Amino acid sequence: MRVAQAIEPDAKTTSELLTLSKGRRVEARVQQRARVILLAAQGWQNKDIAEEVKLDRRQVALWRRRFIEGGVQALLQDASRSGRAPSVTSAVESHILSTTLYEQPVAAARWSTRTLASYLGLSATTIRRVWRRNGIKPHLLGTSTVPRDTPPRFEDALVDIVGLYMNPRERALVLSCADKSQIQNLNGTHSQRTGILNYGHWRNGTATLFAALKKLESTVISMCHDRHRHEDWLKFLRLIDRKTPKHLQVHLIVENQATHKRPKVQAWLAQHPRFVVHSTPANGTWLNMVKRFFCDIAEHGIRRDSFTRVAELQQAIAQYIEHPNRSPIPFNWAASDPDTAQVTRTKAALAHWAISAEHTGAPHP
Repeated sequence: MRVAQAIEPDAKTTSELLTLSKGRRVEARVQQRARVILLAAQGWQNKDIAEEVKLDRRQVALWRRRFIEGGVQALLQDASRSGRAPSVTSAVESHILSTTLYEQPVAAARWSTRTLASYLGLSATTIRRVWRRNGIKPHLLGTSTVPRDTPPRFEDALVDIVGLYMNPRERALVLSCADKSQIQNLNGTHSQRTGILNYGHWRNGTATLFAALKKLESTVISMCHDRHRHEDWLKFLRLIDRKTPKHLQVHLIVENQATHKRPKVQAWLAQHPRFVVHSTPANGTWLNMVKRFFCDIAEHGIRRDSFTRVAELQQAIAQYIEHPNRSPIPFNWAASDPDTAQVTRTKAALAHWAISAEHTGAPHP
């Protein structure tokens, strides 16, 4: 005959159990569990406790064991359950997406939820949920332009860059780098009301901002120039080299631009092996986190001001950058899975381009 393990709570725990067993705002099931433990502490057997609190003897044994393992806190919540098995597995969902994107119905221009459900032997509700979860909208006619320099392995570049955001290397510095060229130096007339700029304005040149956003700290290394040339990009690389610790490897997330591929730039990078360049794919600048910082500068720093000289514009940019560097707020990459809806659509566009290239004879990008 098995004997239940004795329960001997201290005075504080006994007081908490009494409060739970009699509290007006305590759930009935929690009151019942507290009564089980109080009776067990008095030496009652499980079958007698079960009769007293109207529970099964196995449930009484369960809550005695959970109290011994987790204390009073274990009585306040139910044990986690595995839940119902998903009706749509990852293989079924992948088959639905593949059929939607790469196959065409026999007597129609596109799939509907009902036609695809009938074709695959599934319910229309299942098709609708999978489409919504992956951002698929067959009823909308989309267009895409895939340039020739798009890497054949777009997903590899995506996983590489998102991996730097989500899981940075040890003893390494991740910098999101880009340049915002052609920043308009506008001189306009303001009305008496704050924040209202009249339609009439004059353009007094442009400026180019080079910025490198540190992933962990969200501080910015910046430099302003009048033009956007590969010589200016080299100056910015030298500035990063001076302002970063020499013992750290520097991972640069940069855009796929011609100025970054010039021989002088490549020669400088070869002489500084601690710099590792990760280029975003063409039409993939949304992967570059510093773009979000450029939006903040445009919205909160210079859009509502008026400047007569380029030097004034550059000074306003420098002052705006100085403030977040004193009290930085990190930008967090919110994607939990690289295989987002945007990636799914991009991969579909690349596949469509590849099929078209085979028929037209165009070279592979």
